[in-house]
Amino acid sequence: MNLAMSLPTPSVEYGLISPMLIVLGAAVLGVLVEAFLPRQRRYGAQVALSLIALVAAFVAVLMIARNLHGGNGSSAVVGALAIDRPAIFLQGTILLIAVLGILLIAERRIALPGAADTGDDSAESAGLDAFTPQASAIAGSVTEKLATKAGVVQTEVFPLTMFAVGGMLIFPAANDLLTMFIALEVLSLPLYLLCGLARRRRLLSQEAALKYFLLGAFSSAFFLYGAAMLYGYAGTLTLDGIAEAVASNAGKPSLALIGTGLLLVGLLFKIGAVPFHSWIPDVYQGAPTPITAFMAAATKIAAFGALLRLFYVALPELRVDWLPALWAITILTMVIGTVAAVTQNDVKRMLAYSAVSHSGFVLTGVIAGNEAGVSSTLFYLFAYGFSTVGAFAVVGLVRDAAGEEASAISQWAGLGKRYPVVGIVFSLFLLAFAGIPLTSGFVSKFAVFKAAGEGGAIPLVVVGVIASAIAAYFYVRVIVLMFFTEPSDDAPSVVVPSALTTAVITVTAAVTFALGALPQPVLDLVNVAARFL
Repeated sequence: MNLAMSLPTPSVEYGLISPMLIVLGAAVLGVLVEAFLPRQRRYGAQVALSLIALVAAFVAVLMIARNLHGGNGSSAVVGALAIDRPAIFLQGTILLIAVLGILLIAERRIALPGAADTGDDSAESAGLDAFTPQASAIAGSVTEKLATKAGVVQTEVFPLTMFAVGGMLIFPAANDLLTMFIALEVLSLPLYLLCGLARRRRLLSQEAALKYFLLGAFSSAFFLYGAAMLYGYAGTLTLDGIAEAVASNAGKPSLALIGTGLLLVGLLFKIGAVPFHSWIPDVYQGAPTPITAFMAAATKIAAFGALLRLFYVALPELRVDWLPALWAITILTMVIGTVAAVTQNDVKRMLAYSAVSHSGFVLTGVIAGNEAGVSSTLFYLFAYGFSTVGAFAVVGLVRDAAGEEASAISQWAGLGKRYPVVGIVFSLFLLAFAGIPLTSGFVSKFAVFKAAGEGGAIPLVVVGVIASAIAAYFYVRVIVLMFFTEPSDDAPSVVVPSALTTAVITVTAAVTFALGALPQPVLDLVNVAARFL
């Protein structure tokens, strides 16, 4: 009885965790929609439910940020979650990316004249509801294919996406290792399923999903074993408790270092850092393109948020010990990601290895070990998320005569001449990835390199600059191919997107340019958001 009386009374701060409750509640309602609504009504209901929930959650995030009143935040659910400035910023970013991702996933194929209305059961963005004149010649064959799929729409993709978003919202706010592990699984399991839904590339998609699942399961096991090691060292799973144990030199330091290394495996797998990056190109290529766009942006944001919290809240006193390993991983990630991207002949695989190299660039901000490192990392994640979604949205519009995605780089020859707007927009995203001035990528790289330099990581900055210069080659190569090469006779066509995909590409392009031309408002915002609880 005395033990029971000494335990703290559980309390749930519903206002602070309302964004997560809204998103997870919408996911549960989405499952009920799948169970009880007629098939023909599910699509509209799921799209509306998902978008309304995401917008409501974003409004809730804004209200929480407004109510901070100059403080850094507070803990919630008996200390399991830390609703502080970095968590709020990352949650808002994830929700914005999720809205764009849902709009891409909601894109549905409309049958051409002579075929019944249909949906793509892979949730793969196609934008075939209107054809450009250049694509009219392939209408017959595509119409026949579309007509065979009438009435088949896998609307369960929406609640799966919402569950993944819910896990992503919890991941960067987790204040103990058990909550962090649960969030990791909640965001990962739906993604494993979503990656295998590309019906028109069934074998490639299912292979990607299986690889992601198996490697993800191994990484989760490493994370859980690392959490057990740190619990054995500190006697607690809370990040604050681990930090106190490390500061007081309690227990065996070797146990803490082993636990930290195992935790790193789980987190570095999610961000796609070398040598845990092997799943990235296969999964990005095999998954439906809208799922790739959402996963490539949102997962990286959530995972880096958790990595920042782990190193800046729980393990700052072990910085001298974990820094050499993270230096090596960062250098390998930048170099191997960049070199591998140069050799790619597939656009999606090129963007996948580009994502690996960008993980290395962001890690330079994490390594900085100062407030500027946190703020620059937050800015980089915000900018990179929008550019990534936009780039994959454009990739999904380029189709060959059979209606398949024309992802081979050679097929993009002359695309900019035939479709100038598409070529210019895609070039903007590529230039942002390369870090060219007047794009968000330039400001992002300058910010993380500056923070790393201030933190004493000058060699990392040198490697990063060289890697960026090499990376510019394969980005510019695609631009030259689009605008300065004659198209072949069987050149692919760009389908005219519906309002959904058009809105996504317009918003992402505008943000990519605005963050390069006028970055100061967001820079001010991340400077304020760089203080942990």
